Amino acid sequence: MTENIRTLTRSDNSGAPEAPAVPGWDAMTTAPDTRTGDRPRRDGAPTTPDAGPDATVRRLPSALTEDRAWDEPDDSTGSYTLEERSALRRVRGLSTELADVTEVEYRQLRLEQVVLVGVWTEGTAADADRSLAELAALAETAGSVVLEAVSQRRSTPDAGTYVGSGKAAEIRDIVAATGADTVICDGELTPGQLNALEKILKVKVVDRTALILDIFAQHATSREGKAQVELAQMAYMLPRLRGWGESMSRQAGGRVAGGGGIGTRGPGETKIETDRRRIRSRMSKLRREIGGMATARETQRAGRGRNAVPSVAIAGYTNAGKSSLLNRLTGAGVLVENALFATLDPTVRRATAPDGREYTLTDTVGFVRHLPHQLVDAFRSTLEEVAAADLLLHVVDGSDPDPLGQIEAVRIVLGEIDAAAVPEVIVVNKVDAMTEEDVLALRQALPGAVWVSARTGHGLDALRDLIAARLPHPDVEVEVLVPYDRGDLVSRVHRDGEVLHEDHGAEGTRLTARVDGALAAALERFAVA
Repeated sequence: MTENIRTLTRSDNSGAPEAPAVPGWDAMTTAPDTRTGDRPRRDGAPTTPDAGPDATVRRLPSALTEDRAWDEPDDSTGSYTLEERSALRRVRGLSTELADVTEVEYRQLRLEQVVLVGVWTEGTAADADRSLAELAALAETAGSVVLEAVSQRRSTPDAGTYVGSGKAAEIRDIVAATGADTVICDGELTPGQLNALEKILKVKVVDRTALILDIFAQHATSREGKAQVELAQMAYMLPRLRGWGESMSRQAGGRVAGGGGIGTRGPGETKIETDRRRIRSRMSKLRREIGGMATARETQRAGRGRNAVPSVAIAGYTNAGKSSLLNRLTGAGVLVENALFATLDPTVRRATAPDGREYTLTDTVGFVRHLPHQLVDAFRSTLEEVAAADLLLHVVDGSDPDPLGQIEAVRIVLGEIDAAAVPEVIVVNKVDAMTEEDVLALRQALPGAVWVSARTGHGLDALRDLIAARLPHPDVEVEVLVPYDRGDLVSRVHRDGEVLHEDHGAEGTRLTARVDGALAAALERFAVA
């Protein structure tokens, strides 16, 4: 992915014709970090206009001569020289265009053509490329075609345009050359950055947060899921409302003023203020609806708690195989698809441990790096299933290039929903797609993990045994002789308790078991003296 990286230059004079042989000073590349100053190239390439039409021309400080050059320190990652760090890097291999002509024509009619833009502020070049590859997968899941992907090395994103005005002009040339109609940035843009980029690029600009919200809106099916996604979208949209033309100043007062009349707040209210007030009103209504749904969910959890049914939650990175694992363990029949955020609504199924005890398995929404905080807040009632669980199965995609990064991203979200204290079992899935070297390296990093393949069934028996061992054990030990006409009590002991010894005699069933307090009270009359 990082093999063919090209340094892009820009022309500040977009309307001028292309320079025939020697670029003028108006074609100079502008470095985003002015603190370092403009410096000659370390690789020995000429920096004067005589170097040819393809040379990158840099303006030297007045105190320097043309032949003066010096060594510059390597950056912390040791990946690029100063000029390469300040330039856009074109990332190859992320295009999702189809080769078949008919398919290309179809998708050009139906799907958005996008260019991906990333700002690399920390880590290595491989980390930056993995982040853009994930953004490309998100864009394709949302229903778009990735035409180009570029990234830039900066200490911090530019406060005005995210990439700097010079690089924004270069991206404008890429957009024009590829025919893209959308630019997706690998980060959350401020309203000011969003407006400034759209003015420069002349196409729609979307950030990572809006992209994930769009995917959630497409995949939400239940009433609760749709309400949660709508609430998250409105929370994101509220500070980013924009007016076009007269809507910024148009009054929405009485009928004489030509406004909205009854229902608006009064004279002096502009159209955009009315929109903001309506969004806030809709958000309040959605919060009340979600609160009512959360009450029903809490009632269900309380019922399982009264019956002493242990709860096991399945959480992990999106597309790690959580739904596949749930289907394998319980036969739930949940949708399984090789896509990001294929399932959003939580699914609860009953399962039986090898020792006969029953417990519930809950499949939750997948997590992702930089999960929008609007989604975390909106889905908090759903994610509380994880916080209320007795055991957490943290599913990791072992075939992913960065499984440890996935674990870290999931644990960050678990901390936000107060689920960090839940006992955790790391389940490394998709071992059938891993190489022996990857397995050995990951075993050293995750010594207590369980290794399974939901596709082939490998390791599932060991996982079931581990779940049975890690489930909470009832705290009351009883020894009873239950008559045969009270087989319902024996069934309850097997279902809700932990049978240590069982013997059938002439008078009934003799049991030694651990049970909860309520069941122990029901068995008290049959206790063996």
